[in-house]
Amino acid sequence: MPLANPDFSPFLQRAHDLQPDTLFVFVPAGQAGTFARQFSERGLDKSGIKLIGPGDIVDDDDLPTTGDALLGVVTAGMYSAAHPSQMNKDYAAAYKKATGHRANFISVGGYDGMNLIYQALKATNGNTDAETVIGAMKGMKWESPRGPISIDPRTRDIVQNIYIRKVQKVDGEPWAIEFETFPAVKDPLKEAAAN
Repeated sequence: MPLANPDFSPFLQRAHDLQPDTLFVFVPAGQAGTFARQFSERGLDKSGIKLIGPGDIVDDDDLPTTGDALLGVVTAGMYSAAHPSQMNKDYAAAYKKATGHRANFISVGGYDGMNLIYQALKATNGNTDAETVIGAMKGMKWESPRGPISIDPRTRDIVQNIYIRKVQKVDGEPWAIEFETFPAVKDPLKEAAAN
């Protein structure tokens, strides 16, 4: 379906008619609420079709508006506002207080990006030469609200945990609850090319 299309109903109706065992879906961030409403309107939430996808389909900021439509949905993602670390609990509470929204993968990406820049400039004593800063970033490791992350010194890509999560109600609200972790995941294409 077109990426900029907020009307998922014809595609969801097709899935309803085909009755697959599983439906893999990706929607851009910010459209999970619309998707969930239309998923439920087509009766797919009660059809027995398993819905899976990347974390975007259960974006933490959108989840509170989805009601029960996405309960049981399993996704893979690098962050959940329900991540059980104390660092994340503090981060999510501060983010909610500052913005009025639930923290999500976009907000934690910004947080980690700023932390990386700050730590690199600290390591270079404020030297902003591009090669010096990039050199300082290579191999950096730190604890994030999402869990342990690092920068691969060879590829300069982030290395992070990927969590398998299931949407469950906690205190009356839907949350993406982690139940399995794939630790220290690297970009698979770059890893394959290096071997």
